[in-house]
Amino acid sequence: MHLLDDFGPIVRQAEPLAPHTWFQLGGAAEFFAEPRDTDELALLLRRCREEEIPVRLLGGGSNVLVRDEGVPGVVIHLSAPEFAKIEVQGHLVTAGGGAKLGHVISSAVREGLAGLETLVGIPGTIGGALHGNAGSRGGDVGQWTSRATIMTSSGEVVERTRDELVFAYRQSSLDELVILFAEFHLEREDPDELTKRMQQQWIIKKASQPLAHQSAGCIFKNPRGMSAGMLIEQAGLKGARVGGAEVSDRHANFIVAETGASSQDVLRLIELVRSRVADRLTVDLELEIEVW
Repeated sequence: MHLLDDFGPIVRQAEPLAPHTWFQLGGAAEFFAEPRDTDELALLLRRCREEEIPVRLLGGGSNVLVRDEGVPGVVIHLSAPEFAKIEVQGHLVTAGGGAKLGHVISSAVREGLAGLETLVGIPGTIGGALHGNAGSRGGDVGQWTSRATIMTSSGEVVERTRDELVFAYRQSSLDELVILFAEFHLEREDPDELTKRMQQQWIIKKASQPLAHQSAGCIFKNPRGMSAGMLIEQAGLKGARVGGAEVSDRHANFIVAETGASSQDVLRLIELVRSRVADRLTVDLELEIEVW
């Protein structure tokens, strides 16, 4: 494999992935790439396709659990400024796939554009938010998305219009490898009122969830008409522990990894929760986080 020779400035070998994820757990990526622009990204993807090297895209790391043994192939991280641009024009906000969702929300609110503020407190990047249609009780990111520009695994850039986009609960039709840019059509509203509403939502959300340190987003999707957190609590699992991993006592749909925990601890706790909820409440919980 000549990735290090040909892409030396942007590719590192055996890069630990734990520092790049919210759980702060897991092994290394065989190769870790941080392309500086779309051309470099396309070249890298084409090379990986030619050599049949597996590729994964890492966003903000808030929805990923990396196994202790690490990840084969190439993990691409869109950390360059090129992928994090945010522009506001009229009712439209355009954001790069690598832009933090929180930064996009703040930019929209500052310009008096409403819609995305209900998502405040949801971690991660725009690309990750769109891929999994991130949302809260107030709505989801998909309902405001008017256009997306993606890059396929072969390095081809394709634009998807609103008519081509499909969003459902925690999933979307944007399942291509890379989301380069997305456009959101928002509604005009008073910036001061929007700011107050956003701050209230932030306070409520933070009061009911564990701190971000060594925790990720929600572990399980909410089954239709039910709350995964409530189901886990009803099954008597709040505070349940495997090794250094514990079901949060603040919100049962979060797992907290203490110092010294392993990814295997988290995986074993996930299986314990799933089997106990299935046995006691006859509900099969589906993972919301990705396990690499």
